[in-house]
Amino acid sequence: MPFYHKLGKIPPKRHTVFRKPNGELYSEQLFGTIGFDGMSTNSYHVHRPTMVKEIKGQYSVKPEIALENHIKSYRFRGFQVKSKADYLESRTIVLTNSDVNIILAAPQESMTDYFYKNSDADELIFIHKGSGTLRTHLGNIDFKYGDYLLIPRGIIYQLRFDDKDNRLFITESRRPIYTPKRYRNWFGQLLEHSPYCERDLRRPDTLETHDELGDFLMKIKKQDEIFDMVYASHPFDVVGYDGYNFPYALSIHDFEPITGRIHQPPPVHQTFETDAFVVCSFVPRLYDYHPDSIPAPYNHSNIDSDEVLYYVDGDFMSRNDVDAGHISLHPAGIPHGPHPGAAERSIGKTKTEELAVMVDTFKPLKVTKAALEIADEDYHKSWLESSH
Repeated sequence: MPFYHKLGKIPPKRHTVFRKPNGELYSEQLFGTIGFDGMSTNSYHVHRPTMVKEIKGQYSVKPEIALENHIKSYRFRGFQVKSKADYLESRTIVLTNSDVNIILAAPQESMTDYFYKNSDADELIFIHKGSGTLRTHLGNIDFKYGDYLLIPRGIIYQLRFDDKDNRLFITESRRPIYTPKRYRNWFGQLLEHSPYCERDLRRPDTLETHDELGDFLMKIKKQDEIFDMVYASHPFDVVGYDGYNFPYALSIHDFEPITGRIHQPPPVHQTFETDAFVVCSFVPRLYDYHPDSIPAPYNHSNIDSDEVLYYVDGDFMSRNDVDAGHISLHPAGIPHGPHPGAAERSIGKTKTEELAVMVDTFKPLKVTKAALEIADEDYHKSWLESSH
């Protein structure tokens, strides 16, 4: 979403002389997207951001696919993904296609030995458990339970956790992630009917500036491989920047639900979009207030998209036997809807406390081997009546 941010010291004009106290020039870097046509930021570095000392090697993080093509609904028990000390090692891809990886992670330790940059994809990290600080070369953002952290591709970052109990739901997108078009005017400002506005978006507020030379390990993801590169200067050496391309945070608790007299369709929950998938937030809200309303969602056909629902907290009215950290996958090509009894149970209810994140992809998702290890293989039968 186009909104301007400035942090630190910058010169009055771009591409002009800007000197350090000792008289040397700061190194200017244009950090842009979509060639020179997308959102960009101009940053000013103590040292040249190009000083590579060594490329130590590379290794694959490509997911192992178990099911290339399928039409089976699944439930995955996300909290069964084992915790690991290292952040990158803890990232477990459960669903994937050419546009997006859906990842679970349970890192125990903060990132201190290396810096990370995803050169392929924007990352949307949902904080299910844990708190801490997202440290980036464009400034820091504190995070806690319920936060979305939107990290554009190319941002250099570290995650600092307050303790070892962390659970993350990560949407790794090869397509740029934006706010929904229908919530913006032609200038890019969020409109009055948007479920959140610019006041809810938390931008970097603290800029670390390290004037250090040495050996700094950067892990860079490119085409499903991690490259270990050693840089000669500390990546966090920016003295100032301005522009439109930087990380930001949005709390799911600041998403204001849109409700009506009868059941509203899933797009009212939309929070982010790309041209390949959408992300929605289901939050505590009042139910429909027509006297004969059925608050439970109606059956609907997934013809054009795969639907992934990540359950965060609360009482999930439309589903039987789901818990925090569970993921449901309802693939394209077949209908799905509330489990038996859910529609009747919902009649007369006035509100829900459910909290969930949904990702609807326009291309089919492949199921990984890691996902099958935590799968409920009988979930697709959960719509059968008890007599069957």
